[in-house]
Amino acid sequence: MSDKMKYIDVSEFGGSEGLIVAEGAIPVPGEGEVLVKVHAAGVNRPDILQRMGLYPLPEGVNPVLGLEISGEIIGVGKGVMSDLIGQKICSLVAGGGYAQYCIAKAAHCFSVPPALSMEEAAAMPETLMTVWHNLFERAYIVDGETVLVHGGTSGIGTMAITLCNLFDVEIIVTCGSDEKCAQAKAVGAHHAINYKSQDFAEEVMKITNGQGVHVIMDMVAGDYMERNIACLRPDGRHVTIAVQGGMQANINMLQVMLKRITMTGSTLRHRDAGFKAMLVDEICRVAWPFAAEGKLKPVMDKSFALDDVKAAHDYMESGQHCGKIILTMG
Repeated sequence: MSDKMKYIDVSEFGGSEGLIVAEGAIPVPGEGEVLVKVHAAGVNRPDILQRMGLYPLPEGVNPVLGLEISGEIIGVGKGVMSDLIGQKICSLVAGGGYAQYCIAKAAHCFSVPPALSMEEAAAMPETLMTVWHNLFERAYIVDGETVLVHGGTSGIGTMAITLCNLFDVEIIVTCGSDEKCAQAKAVGAHHAINYKSQDFAEEVMKITNGQGVHVIMDMVAGDYMERNIACLRPDGRHVTIAVQGGMQANINMLQVMLKRITMTGSTLRHRDAGFKAMLVDEICRVAWPFAAEGKLKPVMDKSFALDDVKAAHDYMESGQHCGKIILTMG
């Protein structure tokens, strides 16, 4: 095996033209880590923001793009059992996924069952862990409740639809066109609202017979917040996972008080390794068995070769996709 690998470098912040194929040394796993020969890597919205220079990196993380991978473990660091070598895994990583080889924490790896292809496996960790933590841990949603999720055909949105169906949660999503609404419903959304032609707050209240939803998972923020609060029923929970519509919002705090609304939010990349290990452990026990049964899979859109990373980023930014976009190492 050569001691060199291909990876994607950001030559300058801005558009996708700043992405270049580079060559560098294969990394060496440290304590508690494994070296993965990467089969595929997921493309995610934070990758776009990082490429543009708009995503501050946590201290000490690999600056190479890529937050989730699938592949084969070919080396282990101190404290990791050598019998893991040869196992097919997928993992959330703090960076470095857009490369032929990547370091992952052993405690952050999921074993890939036969029911998942390696391409599907690469599309799982970031969205699964984000949705699980925010819907089921932070918003503590339970069966029989109703949730509103913005961005219904995104990777996050489609994963939320899948999980809600597995755990008997009614899900309403918003999308930017009638075509996207139809795609979301085909994936399994119970209701889909075209936010460009309809007032989603009014539609949510119609769907819920004036009651409102129990939970909102929001990736927009900004001027959505006022309508989000209007959509929540008393004792509702609102969780923010991104701020695509702006970081600032005007909120009627009297409505928050009168409805007893709980507001929270999170970002996964900045959490420590111990927290992520606990999250992986819970998912492995509660949700991952559905993956082994073939019931928990990502919605796949397109795959691109590593060398075509510019096209992959352009496609994500076009908003045409439904589900996940991945890079394959070839």
